[in-house]
Amino acid sequence: MPAKPIIIIKKKAGHGGHHGGAWKVAYADFVTAMMALFIVLWLLSSSTKVKKAVAGYFRDPTSSHKETGSDKLGSEDSIAIDKQNVQKLQEQIKKAIKDQKDLEKLAKQIEITITPEGLRIELIEDKKGTFFQSGSSQLSHTGQELLGMLAQQLKPLPNKLLLEGHTDAQPYSSDNGYTNWELSADRANSARRLLQQDGVGQEQISQVRGYADQLLRVKNDPLDPTNRRISLIVQWVTVPVPPGGEKEEAKEGGGEKHEGAAEKAVPEPPKAEPAKSATAPPPPDKAQAGLIDKLKSIVAKNKPAAAKK
Repeated sequence: MPAKPIIIIKKKAGHGGHHGGAWKVAYADFVTAMMALFIVLWLLSSSTKVKKAVAGYFRDPTSSHKETGSDKLGSEDSIAIDKQNVQKLQEQIKKAIKDQKDLEKLAKQIEITITPEGLRIELIEDKKGTFFQSGSSQLSHTGQELLGMLAQQLKPLPNKLLLEGHTDAQPYSSDNGYTNWELSADRANSARRLLQQDGVGQEQISQVRGYADQLLRVKNDPLDPTNRRISLIVQWVTVPVPPGGEKEEAKEGGGEKHEGAAEKAVPEPPKAEPAKSATAPPPPDKAQAGLIDKLKSIVAKNKPAAAKK
């Protein structure tokens, strides 16, 4: 009896080409496309504020929070610093200084006060020259860091900014006529350029002033180093008076008295009659009429003589 042939069956490990992992890539692409579609549909149905916040993120991802109001005063189009909410900005600036360890030690050299012109932020120098070297308009690394932090806090605001430069009374030694006037103005302009470089709009800067030593901080000691400083003023936003505002205030303050005064003021027109009678010439009496007739006859007699001449 012949031997049976030996049959060897070999099984290949894995699946065929069309059963590999390529489907995972296709499925991931499909999920990504669906996610993008839903995001677009969500944006189309969102409010203008949300659209603006998303657009601001793609323009500048590092400062998109100014649109959403997460750590600023809110949207730059709706929030303005006035005398009611200025305390909030003052606290935010102080907190931002404390959060940066490099700037926390300069808290004594940063003075924030509320003035009639606006919120004044002063960077006060010391003997070592913290923000500017003596006689130079070049900002130090510390000054650049501090102004960069202030720019992040102030650029979302619609308020105008005013920059001032001040020096002490020490005469500036220069052969080309460069004085403390030029130095104070150049320092203020250096601060302006850095603020604009860090995002403050060009239209947001209203004025740049250089006062030299005319507005000393320590008047008793004109050479005191704290007289050298840069002042940044966030000017108040003027709120327009609504039409009829004065009338409403008058009603609130006076009540019946103001209404009575208004009623008495209505029958005033008869007083205009004496004015008309004052301007019109009074009727002449008999003596005046006779004098006028004589003058007319004299003038009539003299006219032919004047014509002959």
